[in-house]
Amino acid sequence: MDLLIAYRDDPAGHNMAKFLSKEMTLDDNIFRGKYYDLIVIPTPTIFADWLEEKYDYDGFVFLSKHAAESGVLALTCHSTGNFSDAKFGGNSRQIAIPKPDLQKTYLQTLKKNQSQFSEFQITIEATHHGPTALTKPSIFIEIGTTEKQWTDVSLCNSVATLVHQVLSQPIKKHPVAICFGGTHYPTKFTYELLEGKYSLGTVMPKHTLDFLDEELFSHILTQNNMAKTVLLDWKGLGSNKDKVLNLLKSTDLDVIKL
Repeated sequence: MDLLIAYRDDPAGHNMAKFLSKEMTLDDNIFRGKYYDLIVIPTPTIFADWLEEKYDYDGFVFLSKHAAESGVLALTCHSTGNFSDAKFGGNSRQIAIPKPDLQKTYLQTLKKNQSQFSEFQITIEATHHGPTALTKPSIFIEIGTTEKQWTDVSLCNSVATLVHQVLSQPIKKHPVAICFGGTHYPTKFTYELLEGKYSLGTVMPKHTLDFLDEELFSHILTQNNMAKTVLLDWKGLGSNKDKVLNLLKSTDLDVIKL
């Protein structure tokens, strides 16, 4: 069973949590459910590396707001991790264990219901921010992109309904791929999730590849040990293309260029 987590002062996450908790039973500080449990915490979710000190679950699903300077409206999900310094939670050069199949199922469910969210871009984001130290798989599910959307109770309830729909049914298994290259909003990898056969683990975008070395590469492989394939945004690898290819030569992963 997974634990859903929302930060009390995050309006989008808290609104989703309030909606979901209506059908759940409060037990001390945990809302108990048939398919998942839920907590609302007093500190930001990006700093929640402490969760396993108090809660023992198969995985963690964070309900959160999404902010972007562009202001483009987006419904997103992504795995967490820091490829360099930990500026927004977690530890430096540490990658969390992703939840690839939940991510794929959730994004496809959003797409099927796009008519409800016609103004929104449906996209994954590259791996970023904390928490990074949890030993069980985790994912962020986010509503963007401004205060207007975060405080839109109807919107938050609609997204929460789909979260419940996904988590209340068996999650289909897919072959898992690690991704290198592309932008923070990786178009090719989002398309693969929506239309292709792979679910995605860690997504390391072009702007972070300068930090990739043997130590970090090995750590990414360890945290994505369910993956048998690597997807490369071939044009989106930039000047680090040869470095990525040389590191991959030491593995038995299938390499696919997109």
